[in-house]
Amino acid sequence: MKRGRAEGRTIKPRRNSERVASPAERAQITLTINGTRHTADVEVRKTLADFIREEAGLTGTHLGCEHGVCGACTIHLDGQAVRSCLMFAVQAQGAEITTVESLGTPERLHPLQEAFRDHHGLQCGFCTPGILMSTLAFLRESPHPSDEQIREVLSGNLCRCTGYQGIVAAVRDAARRMRGTA
Repeated sequence: MKRGRAEGRTIKPRRNSERVASPAERAQITLTINGTRHTADVEVRKTLADFIREEAGLTGTHLGCEHGVCGACTIHLDGQAVRSCLMFAVQAQGAEITTVESLGTPERLHPLQEAFRDHHGLQCGFCTPGILMSTLAFLRESPHPSDEQIREVLSGNLCRCTGYQGIVAAVRDAARRMRGTA
């Protein structure tokens, strides 16, 4: 327990889960996620990743390090790949957000998902949504990447299960598929 200096009283630390936001610490926001509009009253300190998972119910965006290092929370914000754990939801007011759930369906996978499946570019799958979103943005800008460029992009996503060789092969193949030369 801490002692308050001014009053000399004991202050019991409050856990985050016990914290109640005052009206001044809340804001109403509206975002479009995968084509669906979401409006909610949120704490101003709620991360975009938590908003996507908790308010929109889209759990494909994973939280790993919560420091922007692992890349598991990567989404597209107005067409740009960003780490959703590093942004507050209120910063995305009015934005168009795309998450991994928008890529394909089990019946009709996106070419990037097909390539990952075909080249064994995943194991446990925890990092995969972030890698897919990072490489999708990259391939849209660089449709003819070298292996060196692919590795450079992948350096922003941590995978503890693979040796990255299958992932590099998958991204290389996905580039061909997305160009229509598969």
